[in-house]
Amino acid sequence: MSQNIGFKLPSSWLQVGLSDLFLDPKNNIVDGPFGSNLKASEYREEGIPVIRIQNIDRNRFIDKNINYVTEEKAKFLLRHSFISGDIIITKLGTPVGKACFVPAKYENGILVADLIRVRIDNDYINEKFLLYQINSSFLIKQFERFTKGTTRPRINLSIVRELKFNLPPLKEQERIVAVIEELFSDLDNGVANLKLAQKQLKVYRQALLKHAFEGKLTENWRKVNKPESAKKLLDHIKEERKRRYEKELNDWKNAVILWEKAGKKEKRPSRISRLKVYSEVAFEAINSYGNLPNNWQWTKLGEVSYKVGDIDHKMPKDFPDGIPYLSTGNILGDGTLDFSKSKTISEKDYIQLSRKIKPEKHDIIFPRYGTIGRNVLVKTDSKFLVSYSCAIIKTIPSLINEKYLYYFTLSPVIQKEITKYIVQTTQANIGISSIENFVFPICSKLEQNQIVQELENILSMIDNLEQVINYSLLRSDVLRHSILKKAFEGKLVEQDSNEEPANELLKKIKFEKAEYLKNQRQENKIAPQKIKKMNQELSIEEVLKTSNEPMLSADVWLQSKHKDNIEDFYTELKKIQSTVKELKKGNESLLTLEK
Repeated sequence: MSQNIGFKLPSSWLQVGLSDLFLDPKNNIVDGPFGSNLKASEYREEGIPVIRIQNIDRNRFIDKNINYVTEEKAKFLLRHSFISGDIIITKLGTPVGKACFVPAKYENGILVADLIRVRIDNDYINEKFLLYQINSSFLIKQFERFTKGTTRPRINLSIVRELKFNLPPLKEQERIVAVIEELFSDLDNGVANLKLAQKQLKVYRQALLKHAFEGKLTENWRKVNKPESAKKLLDHIKEERKRRYEKELNDWKNAVILWEKAGKKEKRPSRISRLKVYSEVAFEAINSYGNLPNNWQWTKLGEVSYKVGDIDHKMPKDFPDGIPYLSTGNILGDGTLDFSKSKTISEKDYIQLSRKIKPEKHDIIFPRYGTIGRNVLVKTDSKFLVSYSCAIIKTIPSLINEKYLYYFTLSPVIQKEITKYIVQTTQANIGISSIENFVFPICSKLEQNQIVQELENILSMIDNLEQVINYSLLRSDVLRHSILKKAFEGKLVEQDSNEEPANELLKKIKFEKAEYLKNQRQENKIAPQKIKKMNQELSIEEVLKTSNEPMLSADVWLQSKHKDNIEDFYTELKKIQSTVKELKKGNESLLTLEK
């Protein structure tokens, strides 16, 4: 496998295949078992740990959601085992080729099928040097080059064994690792401080919103401006909601008349829902939210909006170049809508689905499945729909500042309201009626405007600070890659002409490999003779014939001639699958001969 590296290596370095760095690559660069040999149903809450893709990141082990198998199962999968200090590489996912060490707390365990275990078996390769190079751009580009598949990107074990590595003298490997770790330590400290600042800004943002909707941001403003009471505004809102309802009811009646005149050929226009009347907010619902100013009042979100609803619960078909149909996945973390990757639907489906409600400018989209509370204020006049996984809050811009309502939906009070009403199932969700009954602190329209102005001035500064932090985090990541790039091009540390060059290391590895293989052949010649005296080597069929009852797969393997090589066991089992029957006893696999 040739590799055009695009730069000149130092004269004391050598480019080699990964397998060339090992005495026994077949047993020290291995992947996990076939999927059918390790099923999720076999996982336990304790026992021998199983490492999965989600536990592997670049130079970092993610110690979460560790599963376990029984000791018997682990013994059966011995070839696919790991010990602490091994390097684990992902061979599936986006991207493939992420690698880290197994931490010391996991002395041994089992890999899943989508991982590769690498174990250094000689004294000429520094394991940290190898790990850092796997995670460098030099190897990342090779992984990308040989990755297959788009839905489930993957790379074969045989390819990984032949990936090219840049090998310097051993002492230089150690110096490179020392410099990398010193530089990475400084970067890690900087990143830790940046992430702490990020967290503090998030806390400050929530504290700011809390103060805003307790009236504390506009305390001095109220003393000067003497705004009208919230009760007067609520009376105006009730009148406006009633006016809107009567108009929609009249429009519906006219639509029915036209439908009847047209011979009732199409579907009858849907009846307008009755205007909802909400009960007063109970003291128990707001006693933990603090006191409001005297001229403010607690009400309900449904009472200060024209309507809260969702579109018809029907999944429309894709229609190229049609009307955007968004889901929660199109709502970005910064409170904007991503139309670039949205599904599109036909005009006919748009009309049918939007009969109850549709999103328009000034409305608020409130996701009610999954990422609940990642809300968006609609700022576009463009025609689009959001799926029924989102509620649409129809604001009353003439009486309620839509930004005031929007910012409130991001506040700590709403987070508590969500917790109060949320339904925990496979996917957390919240109902339309629950959103309607969220409490809402109402004040005069003038004070709403002032609160929005105060909030946006401060939030703008917070946003700018967050952008600076995000840029700095991105820059630290770029620096990290740059350090690794220089390291494995031989540009990070000075070369020492007195050090034994890489070609001499490779000669030593080759010599020890030859000796190792020679010893292995001798052991293989002696071992069968000893076994023959004690017990004849048995095929899988011969082992099964010794028992009148079905046998555990692990026992068959250990009693067969393949006990030292699980791959040979699988190969023979596949060849004789027509004569062998697999049975299930709970989570255990048993084998018996077909009768």
